Amino acid sequence: MKNKNSKRLESIKAAHKLEKGGSSARMEDYLEIISELVELKGYATTLDISRYMNVSAPSVTKMLKRLDENGFLEYEKYHGINLTAKGAQVAEGIRQKHSILLEFFEILGISDETANQDIEGIEHHLNVKTIKQLRKFITFLKSNPKILDNFKNL
Repeated sequence: MKNKNSKRLESIKAAHKLEKGGSSARMEDYLEIISELVELKGYATTLDISRYMNVSAPSVTKMLKRLDENGFLEYEKYHGINLTAKGAQVAEGIRQKHSILLEFFEILGISDETANQDIEGIEHHLNVKTIKQLRKFITFLKSNPKILDNFKNL
């Protein structure tokens, strides 16, 4: 048991050492929200972002400056917020992860509300290789309706 626990501790340690290209999960959340707002409304405001992120407007301003400094967006106070190609790429990656996970959770029979809550907690932490394998597994299940039906009837 001791060896198993030490392996688990080493695994946790290794996971925390990994850098995600300089972007934290919180930064990714902001980029995702900004991307969604721009797609929905054509623009994103500090007030809109603060409402969706459930944080104060000054906190949003601070993060927008940080995202600007890291090259994810172009931000000028009291002006528009525009994602750079780098920021749009991160936002699109998160959107794809979200949609793959949502599709998988639907297959498992998990409600949209629960699935979306869970996805927000894990979408930033999954390796790209894991997402690719999950996508392949979903495709396999969908191309084998008998297996899918057997699972759903359990």
